[in-house]
Amino acid sequence: MSYPQVVKIYATCQEASYETPWQADAPETASGSGVIVGPGEILTGAHVVAGATFIQVRCMENPDKMVATVKAICHDCDLALLAVDESFTRGIKPATIGDLPSLRDKVSVIGFPIGGDEVSITEGVVSRVEVQQYSHSQRFLVAATVDAAINNGNSGGPVFKGRNIVGIAFQALEEAQNIGEIVPSSLITHFLNGVHQGRETKIPGDGIVWMNLENPFFRKQLKMKKNQSGVYIVDLDWGSSGYDVLKKGDVLTSIDGNPIANNGTILYRNRFRTQFEAFLCDHYVGDSVPVEILRDGKPLTFNIVLTEQIDLVRRSQYDSLPTYYIFGGLVFQPLTRNYLETWSSWYKNAPKDFVSAYFQGVVTEAQRELVVISRVLAHDVNIGYEGCFEETVASVNGVIPRDMKHFVSMVEQAKSHLTITTTEHGVILLDVVACRKAMPIILDRYRIDRIRSTDLDPA
Repeated sequence: MSYPQVVKIYATCQEASYETPWQADAPETASGSGVIVGPGEILTGAHVVAGATFIQVRCMENPDKMVATVKAICHDCDLALLAVDESFTRGIKPATIGDLPSLRDKVSVIGFPIGGDEVSITEGVVSRVEVQQYSHSQRFLVAATVDAAINNGNSGGPVFKGRNIVGIAFQALEEAQNIGEIVPSSLITHFLNGVHQGRETKIPGDGIVWMNLENPFFRKQLKMKKNQSGVYIVDLDWGSSGYDVLKKGDVLTSIDGNPIANNGTILYRNRFRTQFEAFLCDHYVGDSVPVEILRDGKPLTFNIVLTEQIDLVRRSQYDSLPTYYIFGGLVFQPLTRNYLETWSSWYKNAPKDFVSAYFQGVVTEAQRELVVISRVLAHDVNIGYEGCFEETVASVNGVIPRDMKHFVSMVEQAKSHLTITTTEHGVILLDVVACRKAMPIILDRYRIDRIRSTDLDPA
């Protein structure tokens, strides 16, 4: 069986530097796979073209390459749709998207893995369909596991069951042999429909911090009946889905029509038992969904409007420049996954309060992101503060910064002095007038064009 719809993708990508956020890293080249899904349309993985400055594609039987551009991308579920001149796809019947695969379905992974330039086909079966963590976005979404080999270069390539696509290859399990994961066809259809309808491509988040209710005494204290089940809401991210409706201490018993078990699972699409967040994969930002809760033992029903995923520490960002601000030679930026990854094995080696905020931090109205001092550019005005970096800003002149924009506004409104405290009990006292005079010298000395990223420019 031949698969003329499968293409090889060549991408030149340039990532931003979070160690020196005013500049970018050197460009790098990479390759991946994709599949023709419509006239002039190629489906691939978002990680294949993330940060791409130039993209080319090549058909299996044609040595000539053609330039492509990103038409739409969803980093959350690791999918991208490329646009190419329709002459490239002329004469090739687009591949069709099939149904969500079932366990033990036989599938073929098609692509261009490293080690050769020709198409490769590996076969296997679907062994699991459940919520998994997507390495590209760190989101927990529905994925299918297959025992067919997925290697570098296969990424973004189609997984066929017969003539229909049932997934897109996106990651392999490093600790296992010949076990890979694919974006299932349900998410592919959801992504493509959203693109063609002009919907927001991001997968919404629920912002719920929860714990299971498998302990019978806990359920009894919550006045739950024997036939009732659900999860206990520990906290809610400020501004997230249902923030104005749900409360800490509620028992979430059903969401989007799916009863929630005491271990936090639902029967997704009446076929697969997995974490209840799976329901998010069938919705767009702005959708309204019903929720059922118990509050003081009394059942209540509400509708919540789904928002974007909200995190105190932003997960991996792509296709955008870092946010930063420089004052008195101190470099400030929000704490993000990208910044954490400047440490090798960051979850072991990054400052412990950074790691704790990443895994356990909750967004509040008073603090929506954390501001950190990432570097000190030595100058007379910051003598003695050379070691005051890799710390979180606790306050500015006694006020907790809500986010980077709030932090910058407080710094720029300061008249004579600036007192910055850090969570490591550091105190930095700066002469505001002297710092402002020194900024042109500091920028010139360290070959920096701007004191701030463009997203922090005054409106």
